[in-house]
Amino acid sequence: MRLWSLHPSFLDSKGLVALWREALLAQHVLCGKTKGYRHHPQLQRFLACQFPQEAIATYLLDVHNEADRRGYTFDKRKIINNPVPITINVTGGQMVFELQHIKEKLFRRDRNHLRKVETLALRPHSLFSVVPGAIETWERLPSRRSQKGSEKEMAGSNAHV
Repeated sequence: MRLWSLHPSFLDSKGLVALWREALLAQHVLCGKTKGYRHHPQLQRFLACQFPQEAIATYLLDVHNEADRRGYTFDKRKIINNPVPITINVTGGQMVFELQHIKEKLFRRDRNHLRKVETLALRPHSLFSVVPGAIETWERLPSRRSQKGSEKEMAGSNAHV
């Protein structure tokens, strides 16, 4: 599951459709309609806010609006709760990380959209407000998954010096 902090305009058609689908799944999780994904890291920031169900509705509305702008027909009736004027903080480091991540994806699957993205000013999804900071702690990074193994390797190699 990837709930992008970037504005949906950064996504190509495949990415936008996937985001809609994944955000609808997130909505089901936050509304208690499914048992899976309840502890997914991407949901932490929604769960931490005062109105998580309304926050995901606000998120979905922005995705829907981008799809509508492109002429796609996403079913707005699938948004269960009412969107509310709410913001969730996201770090600048997270935004930069996600921009690089989407550029890598676009390089592989849609270079025309990549060229468009490279002309866009970095901006968040309207739900988010950018604050200073490094990559978010909930972000799954390969280095964080293998960090303990690397620490053991480093300790072992230092013992031989």
